[in-house]
Amino acid sequence: MTRPVPVPVSLPPAAESSDLAAARHLLDRAIAGLRSLSDSLDSSFEEAVSRLTATSGRVVVSGMGKSGHVGGKIAATLASTGTPAQFVHPAEASHGDLGMIVPGDAVLALSNSGETPELADLVAHTRRFRITLIAVTGRAGSSLAEAADVALVLPLLDEACPLGLAPTTSTTVMMALGDALAVTLLQRRGFSADEFRQLHPGGKLGARLLRVADLMHGGSELPLAPEGVDMAEALLEMTAKRFGCLGVVDVAGRLAGIVTDGDLRRHMGPDLMARRIERVMTPGPVTIRPQALASEALSEMNGRKITNLFVVDGDRRPVGILHIHDCLRAGVA
Repeated sequence: MTRPVPVPVSLPPAAESSDLAAARHLLDRAIAGLRSLSDSLDSSFEEAVSRLTATSGRVVVSGMGKSGHVGGKIAATLASTGTPAQFVHPAEASHGDLGMIVPGDAVLALSNSGETPELADLVAHTRRFRITLIAVTGRAGSSLAEAADVALVLPLLDEACPLGLAPTTSTTVMMALGDALAVTLLQRRGFSADEFRQLHPGGKLGARLLRVADLMHGGSELPLAPEGVDMAEALLEMTAKRFGCLGVVDVAGRLAGIVTDGDLRRHMGPDLMARRIERVMTPGPVTIRPQALASEALSEMNGRKITNLFVVDGDRRPVGILHIHDCLRAGVA
């Protein structure tokens, strides 16, 4: 007996349309909330940034429930962009973790209602020890806003939840405000790409921010020969190193040219070994700076269809050599 082939069940167009409408409704509410947040920013935001910039310790972020989850992300973003930060759960703070918050720190407390009871002990702690308290709340007259040194009040928002209860628009706006604080602080501090790389050494982001100096070969690994030597001597040095090329330096130690496998093929003949290296080399080779991004070096090599770049200082003295495989092994793309 042949078993019937099951027929895939598909939702009627009306159900699909309803789902898309619900998703778009939420996103439209979020977009509207973000626009309202942008329009509502005022001198309180600038004061908050100034106080956080002046903080000698850490920025301690705290919040309960969904605000707590948002707070954890804000703390992580602050820490990764040059502002030392940590998240402290308000309930744990009441059971000993207040000891993590000391004079010199600043507290960023999140509560949409501004009446979260679990924050009470933390707020009292900041007042007792004169620790800067910045509130992020949806109510200007709330207990949290009134207690804070600076209150960042969110605009009046409608939650996208059909019941109007689940935090949706409010948490999106709260997280965006945290990102705005982090990026503004980054700019205030002059946080550089090199500092950013030091805090993001892993994964694709770390690889993208690697510099040539991090990957290049230097010292005794450099394949170099002075002008004036014959090719017999030059080939011994070229063969002893593993890059398939040889840099040629002048009397001042500056890179004058390069000998590659291609140069050898072009000058192949019975007198090749007796020729002076200047007659075989390609003058003025492409070079790169030690502080250039490794991704820039990889792009240069790919664009010119070469496999090596000599790394030179400001006076064109070679300080290293970079092979395309060094970039690929490090995950540079």
